[in-house]
Amino acid sequence: MTIVAGIDIGSTTAKCVLLDGTSVVGRSLHPVGVELVKDAEQALEKALEAAHLTREEVAFVTGTGYGRFKVSFGQLVVTEIGCHAKGAHFLFPETRLVLDIGGQDTKAIRINGKGEVVDFAMNDKCAAGTGRFLDVCAGALGFDVAELGPAALQARHPVKVTSTCTVFAESEVTSYLSRGKEPRDIVAGLHESIVSRSMSLLQRVGIEPQLTFTGGVSRNEGMVRTLVRRTQLPVNVSPLSQYIGAIGAALFGTERVAGRSA
Repeated sequence: MTIVAGIDIGSTTAKCVLLDGTSVVGRSLHPVGVELVKDAEQALEKALEAAHLTREEVAFVTGTGYGRFKVSFGQLVVTEIGCHAKGAHFLFPETRLVLDIGGQDTKAIRINGKGEVVDFAMNDKCAAGTGRFLDVCAGALGFDVAELGPAALQARHPVKVTSTCTVFAESEVTSYLSRGKEPRDIVAGLHESIVSRSMSLLQRVGIEPQLTFTGGVSRNEGMVRTLVRRTQLPVNVSPLSQYIGAIGAALFGTERVAGRSA
């Protein structure tokens, strides 16, 4: 076995994937704190524990994500855009469009048949339309963030959330509650708002016939359903969707190891 590791240090979570050729043999996910170097180390150790492997068995480590330069023990650093493109192509070879909604940003990426980036667009510095946006609004509604997806699916009359700022959106949510609006209808409105922002990014890079949804927000079934309805596209979501950046990083490492041995 030639084991390579991909470590994706995001703004809210650290993900690690161990790859043996084309097989994921271990993975880990945990919240990040202020010591990103330590978080990167812990991500790798947890993935090794899950795979019943030792550190000495890892041939190569690639870092990516918001804190990629904190993977100081790695041999390669790659941007998360390139890693999400390669990881999405690995799981869904026919996909040509990737939407990544993470904790602090949203990225639309158009890729070619080799998993290479053709074009990309990102949201601005505001966290509106990201995982952080959902976290804040969930708190205002008294929901756990994991409850938002199921709640959105039960909505009957979604409200319109117009604020483009997370702080103002939180105030808008509170206002709707005080007016007696159903929490599930407010949640559905938040989902619609996020997808509307995502649609503008997707249109900027060019709509392609198959979309892959990545990042932590891809675990939200309500968001997936809203995205399918608004895009009218097949939307790929995998149990590994939150790890796609780390998978892509590991694939870059696999290519580097193969090049050395050629």
